[in-house]
Amino acid sequence: MNRRKFLQAGSLTSLGVAAASLSGWATTAGPAFALEEITIAQLQEKMQQGQATSVSITQLYINRIKTMDRQGPKINSVIELNPEALSIAAALDKERKQGRVRGPLHGIPVLVKDNINTGDQMMTTAGALALAGNKAKEDAFIIKQLRLAGAVLLGKTNLSEWANFRSENSTSAWSSRGGQTKCPYILDRNPSGSSSGSGAATAANLCAISIGTETDGSIVAPASINGLVGIKPTVGLWSRSGIIPISATQDTAGPMARSVQDAAILLGALTGVDAADGVTKESDGKYLKDYTKFLDKNGLKGKRIGIEKSHYKVYPGLLGLLKEAISILEAQGATVVEVDLFKALEPIERRAEFQVLLYEFKDGVNRYLAGTDLKVRTLEDVIAFNNANESRAMPFFKQETLIKANGKGDLNSKEYTESKEKTLSSRKIIADLMAEHKLDALSGITNGLACCIDLVNGDYDNGPSLSTPAAISGFPHITVPMGLVHGLPAGFSFFATAYQEPQLIAMAYAYEQASHKRQAPTFKKDLLG
Repeated sequence: MNRRKFLQAGSLTSLGVAAASLSGWATTAGPAFALEEITIAQLQEKMQQGQATSVSITQLYINRIKTMDRQGPKINSVIELNPEALSIAAALDKERKQGRVRGPLHGIPVLVKDNINTGDQMMTTAGALALAGNKAKEDAFIIKQLRLAGAVLLGKTNLSEWANFRSENSTSAWSSRGGQTKCPYILDRNPSGSSSGSGAATAANLCAISIGTETDGSIVAPASINGLVGIKPTVGLWSRSGIIPISATQDTAGPMARSVQDAAILLGALTGVDAADGVTKESDGKYLKDYTKFLDKNGLKGKRIGIEKSHYKVYPGLLGLLKEAISILEAQGATVVEVDLFKALEPIERRAEFQVLLYEFKDGVNRYLAGTDLKVRTLEDVIAFNNANESRAMPFFKQETLIKANGKGDLNSKEYTESKEKTLSSRKIIADLMAEHKLDALSGITNGLACCIDLVNGDYDNGPSLSTPAAISGFPHITVPMGLVHGLPAGFSFFATAYQEPQLIAMAYAYEQASHKRQAPTFKKDLLG
């Protein structure tokens, strides 16, 4: 949740760099990297032509992580490397040699957020010391899908601890297990949360693509701030079973990538109905296994896009990017309409969303912990662990949100049921607004610019955000790079009603192809250097 929210086989000659060349951090932007900004399609072409193997690619990413994440600028985005990554890659190379290619993700290294179960040697901890040692008994449903698709699980990424649901005074991208992740564009800046590690790692080219999770802004905000494409799918399109939860109503995992095409590839690969997550039954007959067929350069032609009215009253640098984005939309044949979405949603108190999250967090975490072999088996146990290990678990901010959640009743409580009803009323409000203006999407600035890392005072308001409407309604939301202000990225959002991912992908792709705003990070020390 965003409160603001190593060459064992094959040749890599054609990629122009040997892994050994990645030993130093030579320049501000780091050493030349063979896989810089490479796409899934380009990686597949290299493997198909015999110019690279999954093993050689995986090794390069491992070296990149050692050079840039743990040394050099020390982005600190990868909390754990998968000791089985190279053996997985070797098995997939063997399959390819035998004539079997599972699909576009075959042999592609993927990083996964550390609140998603992987039934392997890696831990799943949500960044919390209280959960250290937790090795899942089996993969989460989406990880099973990921393995079936032929991806290489490269490692786990850091996150805001408990997906930023521990304290109201927290600093995003910090966890007691993983420490503080940095924004690769300007290193004293916060990469946002809670999918901070996934965002920073993908932006810094430490992987081909990554998976994040979102309750409210935790995919789209770090995607925006790290110059990425992020897709928060319709709740139910991807299963949530085997993911440490916050909210059964709002939680979903989703892809984080450097291009709309790569995000679309991952999106389709992980869809499916999961008996362990009843909400996914709603996606039956609606989910697709291939969203790339909607990548249409003309996807904006004839579309009506509603722009959030309040976003015209923002910091001039952001306003300039927004106006440019609108000009691009119109040049691509879209009609832009100014709408007052936030005013329409005023009857829904933000307190209602928070109450839903508090109740569902307690229920969900207790259920999750009961299925582990950890000593902490309840949320109350977690709170007690943190108190007993305060200097390590809570050196900067405390756990008042955990305490509030633990004080709530069960899901039959009147306060919970009424709050949930209020938040879900957003679905009709948004649908009615779109119908009134005959809109194909609602848009605006995804999130403000990256704020400075402040472990003393915590996060601070960094400007506009468009995450909450899609979050409380469970609707799909896509962010695409919109440009940079003082070297810091910002994203442009598209969201619409449930299961409208095909149309949103078409619009987002058309905007991306017309604007080309994605820029690789330069790892500046601070804004002045």
